[in-house]
Amino acid sequence: MRRGPKKTIKAYGVRAFLSPHPEIRKLKQMHSPSAHGNKVWKSTWLLIDYLNRKGLSDGARVMEVGCGWGLAAIYCAKKHGAEVTAIDGDAKILPYLRLHAEINEVEITALKKDYTRLRVKDFEQVDVLIGADICFWDTLVDPLRKLILRALRAGVQQVLISDPGRSPFEQLGNYFINRRNGRVLDWTAQRPRRSQGRILKIAQDSA
Repeated sequence: MRRGPKKTIKAYGVRAFLSPHPEIRKLKQMHSPSAHGNKVWKSTWLLIDYLNRKGLSDGARVMEVGCGWGLAAIYCAKKHGAEVTAIDGDAKILPYLRLHAEINEVEITALKKDYTRLRVKDFEQVDVLIGADICFWDTLVDPLRKLILRALRAGVQQVLISDPGRSPFEQLGNYFINRRNGRVLDWTAQRPRRSQGRILKIAQDSA
């Protein structure tokens, strides 16, 4: 008997619905996010795997920018008791984030906001800034560089950005390697399927 397409995925204690799931199909009839908001991207699992291995202080205040469906933010809330704010510039993606927060039984503050409009004061209650697959065009390098510098100026203790290893991401990484003692790590996650990429890590105490 032929099986239908897989509808859910689970790893690191968090669940995600895949595109064939009835709840996702229902949402797509009402909300059509941009092409970048149509699924959970592999770099999200890289970031979750890093946090799973390296840990996160219980109760940390975390902000995820360009959150998409928000699985990394949800992981931080569910497994580490983090107080999480998830931000995306596309309002149509927030129902997907809220759905996944609901099925994972966590509370997330979800905001529609262009991250280029975040200012130093917006990071004053943030300990860790995270993002996955958010530096995919050359035009995004400078806005993200400025965003991270504002976050560090506000006192954010750690920044973690994951990516498959695209050229724009490498440009961003090289800037912080040369100026803020950032590190770019090769990373491989085995769950929920094998994925490889890079993680930019900037720690306040290494500046």
